Amino acid sequence: MTAERRLPSRAACRLLACARLAGIALAALAILLPLRAGATDVADRIIAVVNKEVIMLSELRTEMEPERKRLSQQYRGADLRTRLQQAEYRTLTRMIERRLQMQHAQTKGVEASDEDVRRTAMDLQQRGTPVNIDDPNEKKALKEQLILMTLENREVRTGVMVSDADVQRFYQRHLSLFMLPEEYRISQILMMSRKGESRAKLRARAREVHDQLKKGGEFDDLALRYSDAADATRGSELGFIRQGEMDPLIERAVAALQPGQVSDLVETADSIHIIRLDEKKTAQFRPIEEVKNEMQGLVFQEKSADRYQQWMTDLKSKAYIEVKL
Repeated sequence: MTAERRLPSRAACRLLACARLAGIALAALAILLPLRAGATDVADRIIAVVNKEVIMLSELRTEMEPERKRLSQQYRGADLRTRLQQAEYRTLTRMIERRLQMQHAQTKGVEASDEDVRRTAMDLQQRGTPVNIDDPNEKKALKEQLILMTLENREVRTGVMVSDADVQRFYQRHLSLFMLPEEYRISQILMMSRKGESRAKLRARAREVHDQLKKGGEFDDLALRYSDAADATRGSELGFIRQGEMDPLIERAVAALQPGQVSDLVETADSIHIIRLDEKKTAQFRPIEEVKNEMQGLVFQEKSADRYQQWMTDLKSKAYIEVKL
């Protein structure tokens, strides 16, 4: 018996909204173009009805092919079957939504001319995505995407307004996005293994230098004499380095220091470090004035995604959608 069901609207809408409204229209075209090649199958059948149009199994298989290949390279057995079923449902959802949008575009008189297609193909080629508009399938795919982008710009993005209050609320909700990590201004004496030198001998050399520091030796002078680092000639200073940008072993040693203190020997794969913490900047939030323009773009994307979701929900509520899988 054939199962029939209507697709849930909100989850499906959110999926496509994130992809479409992320911002780079030409990149979206480059991704979607390969999905329109023709396909035939002896067991072809109708798998969905969208108003007066049908979607065939062969169309779904063609659309699924890139994802099927990717999943088949990563998974096996029952795990692969489950992931393919999930991908099949997501893909069919996208296909149904595209059909709905194209039908809506037709009623609204949204079109793309051959010149629009040619100009966009040239832009894509300049960005490194070859497009052959002499191929009817590729030309049709590109034209469809231009129509959909125009439609969404008119019905979704147009009218989205971002107020100062929206920006303030976003900033408070997503403070972690604007956190600057701790920064450390450090200097080092780097001791590297010499040809044929054992680890024990390297450690002994580094310990001698460290003992001189404990006896009052000047860090920069000892760095100039003993450090194998390229920065030794300029006083061993490495400048400011953010938390997360250092070797974890070095970062742990640095985090335990107060400004002016020198670490014990820090051993990494092929070297030993002696670190001095010169200055520490605590983690802080970027001020809202500094990130306002950045946040306006993020808020616009968020509000556009919500508006897109509602738009798709409305389109589906007015449509006849029957799924047969």
